Amino acid sequence: MTFTALVVSYLYLSGNEQWRPVRVPKTFFVSTVFILTSSVTLEKARRRMAIDLRDYSRWLILTLLLGLAFVASQLIAWRRLVVEGVYLSSNPHSSFFYLFTAAHGLHLLGGMIALTVLTARSRRLLLGVENQKRILGAEAVSLYWHFMAGLWVGLFLLLWFWN
Repeated sequence: MTFTALVVSYLYLSGNEQWRPVRVPKTFFVSTVFILTSSVTLEKARRRMAIDLRDYSRWLILTLLLGLAFVASQLIAWRRLVVEGVYLSSNPHSSFFYLFTAAHGLHLLGGMIALTVLTARSRRLLLGVENQKRILGAEAVSLYWHFMAGLWVGLFLLLWFWN
């Protein structure tokens, strides 16, 4: 709901005379590759859960690392924008630009915390501790993560094309 309200506001205000589009940093293309790849690795992890817990854990860790790479690439993009003189308060478009990417990044950090919990649970399972909720937890985190990946693609396209 939050992102929907922000997108509607973005589209409405894009006709504002103070609207000066921000050039999408090239780093965002790399970010997009990271998050889409992480969605694939998480799906591989989910499918390996019932077969090989060590393999499941490895795929979860790779997904988490790709999530970290995504966040790092976003921060690099922000630094690039600041070097170019684009700040949160520069104009309405730059405000939305930072708001979209920050809100998405915070939501993704929540997903990374969930991935960390799944990884910790998988480690306990390897030690022989049974966890009845592992399948539902993995399904919920997968759904959330895939949604975040899809949402990023939508935001990226919005920022790139609609300015």
